[in-house]
Amino acid sequence: MRAAGRCPGLLLLLVLAMAAWGLRFPQRHWPVPYRRFDYRPKTDPYCQARYTFCPTGSAVPVMKEEDIIEVYRLQAPVWEFKYGDLLGHLKIMHDAVGFKSALTGKNYTMEWYELFQLGNCTFPHLRPGMDAPFWCNQGAACFYEGIDDAHWKENGTLVLVSTISGAMFNEMAKWVKYDNETGIYYETWTVQASPDKKSIVWFDSYECSKFILRTYQKLADLGAVFNKIQTNYTSIILFSGEPIYLGNETSIFGPQGNKTLAAAIRDFYYPFKPHKTVREFFVDLLKIIHRVILNREFYLFYNLEYWFLPMKFPYLKIIYEEVPLPVGSKTSVGV
Repeated sequence: MRAAGRCPGLLLLLVLAMAAWGLRFPQRHWPVPYRRFDYRPKTDPYCQARYTFCPTGSAVPVMKEEDIIEVYRLQAPVWEFKYGDLLGHLKIMHDAVGFKSALTGKNYTMEWYELFQLGNCTFPHLRPGMDAPFWCNQGAACFYEGIDDAHWKENGTLVLVSTISGAMFNEMAKWVKYDNETGIYYETWTVQASPDKKSIVWFDSYECSKFILRTYQKLADLGAVFNKIQTNYTSIILFSGEPIYLGNETSIFGPQGNKTLAAAIRDFYYPFKPHKTVREFFVDLLKIIHRVILNREFYLFYNLEYWFLPMKFPYLKIIYEEVPLPVGSKTSVGV
């Protein structure tokens, strides 16, 4: 059931007053570092994927050290398997990396994406009988044999970017295991102060392209030399003034929590629920526009904590921007 209506303006005044009275929390360094964990928790049975995560996944093989492995940049429109190039026109792209062994002739694909689809990673469920929003927002790496040439080539990219040794591949595989076990929550949004390239970044996203960029950087650190080609990636950016820390699930929704703030957060997320009719969708879309653009409010969940974003024009933007391939800190050996 939807939380009772509250006046969002009063909440904003309360939050700003706390900041003015020095109750805000110590000075923070931006962007807020992405939090890593000691282990990956089991997923809740409530979280269900419409499309099974990593259905053909396999263990990362141990390559012979003298093997020569080709590394491929893979990119295609999000949900290309269902909508073709539709989201490609908006430059909403998914990234992966491919490998081909010279000794065995086998090729492989590696990617990182949501366990329960993008919507669940971006917005929570408001479950009956539960005060706190319920999140199904884990992401993970997926490794499987084969490269679907048609999928990546037809509306996207499949291009050789480097060649590495089997020894370097094995070292990368060890890093992937660590990265996958400690970086477990998908973060859709990049949040920054303005569209200017030198703008302060408040929060950085943690999604498929960031995994590929980290993988390339690891390979470069191991000695990989990358070809000189342009590489662009998609970012979904929110624009806001300096974010205000609100607390975690316990401090907001627990027995001693802030009931007014808890109701405001639930009320904010309510219109983002799945919709059964077109009319219901447009009614909630108007509510979202009113909250985010007219009232300039957004509640961000990041590192299992809630933040208030005082939104600014242009509010939201999808960019497809170049991020150059990395330069390593070692000299490539044996390739």
